[in-house]
Amino acid sequence: MSTGTGGGFQDPPAEVLAEAAAAFGLLATPARLHIVWALAQGESDVTGLAERVGGTLPSVSQHLTKLKLAGLVRSHREGRRQVYLVDDPDVVTVVRLMVCQLAERAGHPAQGLVRLRELGA
Repeated sequence: MSTGTGGGFQDPPAEVLAEAAAAFGLLATPARLHIVWALAQGESDVTGLAERVGGTLPSVSQHLTKLKLAGLVRSHREGRRQVYLVDDPDVVTVVRLMVCQLAERAGHPAQGLVRLRELGA
């Protein structure tokens, strides 16, 4: 394993980079990113997510299936409803950081978003 020039960090193994690229690939669509953002605020069923993100039920359901297969979200039953939530708190952190940074750069208020300095970065 080679050592990079950026502060002595070692390069991650190829399989780790591939897994990270796959996760970022799944979050590369605005709809999926919005779904993960919404689920980071709390669990929801497909109907609630569709209303929040402005998508159709079939479309949101398909996005959720892909996110679930990738292990980024999970679901459980509450009566007749299937309720979804983010399964990986680290994904929530990455999404919040990215959205907050971009919101601040664009001059939009980032209230309620996690800032890098709040995480000690």
